[in-house]
Amino acid sequence: MKPADVLIALMVAIIWGLAFVASRIALDEFSPELMTAMRFAIAAVPCLFIRKPKIAWSLLIAISFTLFLGQFLSQAYGIAHGVPVGLTSVVVQSQALFTIGFAAIAFGERTTPVQTLGVVIAAAGLLMICGTVGYDFSIGAFAVLMIAPVSFAVGNVLLRGARGVPMFDLFAWLCLATAVPLFALALLVNGPAPTWHSLIHMSPTGLVCLLVIGALSTSIAYWLWGRLLRDYPAAQVVPFALLVPFVGSAASSIVFGERFGPLRFAGMLTVVGGIAVMVLARRPQPLPKTA
Repeated sequence: MKPADVLIALMVAIIWGLAFVASRIALDEFSPELMTAMRFAIAAVPCLFIRKPKIAWSLLIAISFTLFLGQFLSQAYGIAHGVPVGLTSVVVQSQALFTIGFAAIAFGERTTPVQTLGVVIAAAGLLMICGTVGYDFSIGAFAVLMIAPVSFAVGNVLLRGARGVPMFDLFAWLCLATAVPLFALALLVNGPAPTWHSLIHMSPTGLVCLLVIGALSTSIAYWLWGRLLRDYPAAQVVPFALLVPFVGSAASSIVFGERFGPLRFAGMLTVVGGIAVMVLARRPQPLPKTA
């Protein structure tokens, strides 16, 4: 990767790590459905000034429902139902091992031995984390949270089909395609009156958090991330997300006083360690085509 693109990848990881803290604060005022809808409504504002990119509606909706709706709604639900922010940031970034697996299936990107070792280590870390579930938060909340990395990974792979499309335009319309069904879901689950009450009684802190996760973390950071995935193989880009758990956990410890038990902490370190091993892996080669 070019040095400038490496810096961009690092910056995106830091922004995403801090966004977990902002999401947790915003969930004190909004339901998971409404907060996620507001996040993408803010990020979809550029749609007022740009046309829909030349991409099939089917692909646009598929990417929006996986990369955005599925990932962030399940993430918000998990946090709202007690999953600690630092742990959430680790679980979500396990998308790296899912992305590499899905990319191998979809595009024939053959994994190297070192890369495979990293996947095994990260998977072992997830199993260690699973051993701590059910004490300070429910198994159901963790199960819903696990939808996030899988959806993230599927979205990463689908995004490869949008080569040649302006990324800023694409992500603005992806946000719009996500916000509309989320608002409908918020009205259905919470009711019109509570939804309207949450919006008109929004605090300055809640507004700032929504702007951070909507404009900065979603609109700008995901646009940059999409450019990287467009220009480089998935296995070369996604490992940079290993910084996100460190930033998210450190920020959560400072802001919320989050602490981790020995097994959970070891599992988190193992997951991040597995992703770090993937960084050391050589660039995967496509499988040879048969005649």
